[in-house]
This record gives sequence, structure tokens and C-alpha cells, in this order.
Amino acid sequence: MTSTKARALDAALDLLGTEGLRSLTHARVDERAGLPKGSTSNYFRTRAALLSGVVEWIVDKELPMVGAMAEPAGIDEFVGQMTAMIDYTTGQNRTLTTARLAVFGEAAHNSEIRAAVSRGRAGMELALTGTLARLGAREPLTAARAVMACAEGIVLHRIARHDDADARPLIDTVVRGALG
Repeated sequence: MTSTKARALDAALDLLGTEGLRSLTHARVDERAGLPKGSTSNYFRTRAALLSGVVEWIVDKELPMVGAMAEPAGIDEFVGQMTAMIDYTTGQNRTLTTARLAVFGEAAHNSEIRAAVSRGRAGMELALTGTLARLGAREPLTAARAVMACAEGIVLHRIARHDDADARPLIDTVVRGALG
């Protein structure tokens, strides 16, 4: 990816995560990234294309973290990894996570963005399905979806409500339930 395109996507993430969906315009992205006017629209002709690009950029940043959890020594280690990932995404990586949630809301109304979100979700599910299969899940895909739904709910509450409750007991309960 060109550095100009990467700068535009980083700026778009920052705008979404700090100022919300209404702040996202091609001109504001160019300004935030320190790019010449029109640079962002050279890569992303429409707002939907820009938002889809943001989704793919987020997946590129987050999928390696999920993949790193592929070989836990056991259930307790996996629960710890999931908890650490939630803590990271709602703490140090809060701006990116807030941007992701803003894009999710827009996906409800736009099929192009929804398709990008669905592709990202499929990659995350695939990574977790293999891990949960190795941990003994009878239905690994269902287990992955349950764990992801729980994690997404915790993340949503932490971002929207500034709820900093310990995620470990919730993740532990869902993982053990999903494993049977």
C-alpha cells in the first residue's frame, strides 16, 4: 500500500474514532493526513468506498492479533488472551475500536460497507474457529460466533458506556459453555 493511501486511512480512522461519523469527509481526511486536496478521493471515490477501505484497514491491523491466539496451551490461556485483547482494543487501541463501531452503524444502511464488514468478520471467525476446534469445541464455528458475540458486546459497552468491568468472568463463562 502506498504511504499516501496509508496516511489517508490512518487519518480517517483517527477522525472516526475521535470525532465520529459526521466528521468523515474526503477534505477532512486530506487535512488531517497533511495531504494535498483531492488525495483521499483519488483512492476512495465515494464516502462508502472510504468507509469500506477503513474496514479493510482495521482488519489488516487486528487480524494478526487474533491469529496470534491460534495455539493456546489451554482454556485458561485462551481466556486470558481474549481478555487481554478486549483490554487492548478498549484501552490503548480505543480510537481504532471507536472508529470500527462507527462504521458498523453505517453498515446497517449501506450494502457496500456491510460487505466489507462481513468479509472482516469471516476472517476473524476463521481464525477463532480453528483455535476453538483445537481446544475441543464440538461445534467450532458456533463456538467462535458465541465468543465473538460476547467479546463484541463487552467492547461495545466499554466504548459506549465507559464500562471498565473485568471481562474475564464473562469470557470464561462463554468459552467454557461453547466448549461444552
